[in-house]
Amino acid sequence: MAKKKSVSSKTHTQKQLNDYANQNNPNNKAYKAKIANDKKMKKTSSRNEAIRSAKQQAQFEAEHGVLYPLDWMCYSNPYDFD
Repeated sequence: MAKKKSVSSKTHTQKQLNDYANQNNPNNKAYKAKIANDKKMKKTSSRNEAIRSAKQQAQFEAEHGVLYPLDWMCYSNPYDFD
């Protein structure tokens, strides 16, 4: 069984405990805002990652003279698709 995260009152103030509780309560708007921010950041980071990988691929192709994508048939058995 997974161990549930918690915050100790020995190391945190009451305000910090309340903030943590609000951010982990599905009925609270702080929780909904945290979820929306996580989704937004994940979406932009994946989009940025796709752009970054496309630029790296283009740079590699320009440096090594490969200016066309390799055919997928080179890596598979063409008789598998009959």
